[in-house]
Amino acid sequence: MIVGWQVANHMRTELPLDALEMALWRRRIKKGSGLIHHSDRGSQYVSIRYTDRLTDIGASASVGSVADSYDNATAEALNGTFKAELIEMQGPWKDVDQVERAIFQWITWYNEERLHSALDYVPPAEYEEAFWRSQEQTPQSA
Repeated sequence: MIVGWQVANHMRTELPLDALEMALWRRRIKKGSGLIHHSDRGSQYVSIRYTDRLTDIGASASVGSVADSYDNATAEALNGTFKAELIEMQGPWKDVDQVERAIFQWITWYNEERLHSALDYVPPAEYEEAFWRSQEQTPQSA
């Protein structure tokens, strides 16, 4: 499920940092939550500002191997899906506003409607909702 995203015409640290902040806010992540942050070794993700923010929230950074797309296969698959289903099918756009609208619409569709074989052919939002319902019904061990 995509919970944080951002659009910019650059690849500076603030781009993924803004997406991270969106995800933290939407998920109400607090320090010590056990968050594991998976990324590749892009300069934005290993920058001092980005890693300091992960440290601030107590997240563990899981950084993939150099030149190994299999190390981050889920994210790479999502990027491929995004490019195939949105960028190549609907682009190019005239301005950043059009790009933002298109991405917002695609992410909403992806999260709420797109069926995933890895999730028993249900959309991510539905799968996640069912997971949390099952956690509420599972007795907690003492």
